[in-house]
Amino acid sequence: MSEAQALQPFDAVVADSARDRTGVRRLLRALLHSTKGMTGAVLVGLAILAAVTGPIIAPHSPTKTSVRAKFAEPIFIDRSSEFPLGGDNLGRDTFSRILYGARASLAIGFLVMLVAAVVGSVLGAVAGFRGGFVDTLIMRAVDLQLSVPFILLAMIVLAVLGPGFWSVAIALTLALWVNYARLVRGETLRIREMEYVVSARAIGLDDRKILTRHILPNMLHSILVLATLDMAFVIIFEASLTFLGLGIQPPTPTWGFMLSEGRNYLSESPWMTLFPAMAVILTVVGINLLSDWLRDTFDPSLRNR
Repeated sequence: MSEAQALQPFDAVVADSARDRTGVRRLLRALLHSTKGMTGAVLVGLAILAAVTGPIIAPHSPTKTSVRAKFAEPIFIDRSSEFPLGGDNLGRDTFSRILYGARASLAIGFLVMLVAAVVGSVLGAVAGFRGGFVDTLIMRAVDLQLSVPFILLAMIVLAVLGPGFWSVAIALTLALWVNYARLVRGETLRIREMEYVVSARAIGLDDRKILTRHILPNMLHSILVLATLDMAFVIIFEASLTFLGLGIQPPTPTWGFMLSEGRNYLSESPWMTLFPAMAVILTVVGINLLSDWLRDTFDPSLRNR
């Protein structure tokens, strides 16, 4: 083997790495020049920062109660208050509970998004690429699940497993993987007929390598956009289930449970409901703005619509 041939693999790796760095820089540059993208990134970044640094910056324990601090007013109303956003009906610090609640909401949102995206994408790619009986079996399973209302499916899973973090995660994952399966199957049916896939088959690449190297990488942008939208949906639905008493249970602080507790004290302590609601709204708006920016970036034809 000549020296040039020996160095070729290393040169190829360096070239691929340089292209990857260029692509990341281009994406970051586009983000910095987009008001929509930067607004979404800032809001999502604040939510992530709250979740990561919550135990460090929280002024009080999220579960410690105090009879003297019941319905304590926020600091902008009572400057002598120890609680920046007021206290709840048990004298717990609302600000600290919101910080800790971000951990539960973002954790379940990311977990469900990741598992549903991986499982649904793999099954969709296999169904579209293989076709035949495999395609029929997977897509009939998708049709069967889509025929069951989402809220009913979630309640059945929660009734069997009981309320809790993992029960909610399983229920939402079972409901959302079908979206990725349908999306990826449709894209796979289109991509598998393209020349570079036909050429890969002709030179003898096996199906696994064709799927992982040539088909799935070319639809990552579509999966990413759908995943960000689903993450916002998961955060909202987790808060809704917890609000109804079917989701994450106390003493774990969650935004949904804070809303559920605060609804009974709207006249006495409106901040018990207002601030958790704002946390949910701002996080979801941030994720949606970031998702819209990603869609516009990966599909330039939508930018001026």
